[in-house]
Amino acid sequence: MDNAKAQGVDYLLCVNVRQQGFEAMRDKVAAFNNVFLSSGVHPLDVQEGLNIEDIKRFATDPRVVAIGETGLDYFYSNDTKTLQQQCFEQQIALAVEVNKPLIVHTRDAREDTINMLKAGNADNVGGVLHCFTENWEMAKAAIDLGFYISVSGIVTFKNAAELRSVIRQVPKDRLLVETDSPYLAPVPHRGQENQPAYVRDVAEFVAELRGEKFDDLAQYTTDNFFNLFKDAATLIGR
Repeated sequence: MDNAKAQGVDYLLCVNVRQQGFEAMRDKVAAFNNVFLSSGVHPLDVQEGLNIEDIKRFATDPRVVAIGETGLDYFYSNDTKTLQQQCFEQQIALAVEVNKPLIVHTRDAREDTINMLKAGNADNVGGVLHCFTENWEMAKAAIDLGFYISVSGIVTFKNAAELRSVIRQVPKDRLLVETDSPYLAPVPHRGQENQPAYVRDVAEFVAELRGEKFDDLAQYTTDNFFNLFKDAATLIGR
């Protein structure tokens, strides 16, 4: 937290990926009023299904500003495709019910992800395709549904030419930056444990990539965060 503050990172979102981990996560960051939460189950953690009532109960915590991380991952776990889809469908429906945006993980599941978001009326609440690594066609489809595109340290990697091309095209009012801590530390920290402070490195790289001033990108991505996660804006009186 001290490192983040020193780099000008004022607000953080702590993302829930395992149902049984929510309460420990919530308690760990309870002392920090600039850290918000989400409630959900990652597609690689759905092997035993999920208790949607628990996720709904967690979502009543005033600091929970989103549902997720949910979604589909056929790259690592194609054998759980049907279960992933069932859990994703449940969490989309919950997001619509409680009127909170979705945090979506998607890998090698472009068509199914977009189709399920459309079928579940996710455009009513919006959300973000986080740690985005897909193509422009998918990014455009998500943006057309009212979703944001969030880019992590992957954009700084040498083999990320296609992703850099996508990020150049994302409209200013639909772009977010993130770390995906503790993974995917950006250059020049690659190979280290990631941390929120390093989001500045991502933002500086993206600003140069897009031909923009760093301060401008920092401002509009912060504004986008609070436009998407409206409950977070309410909590800080923004």
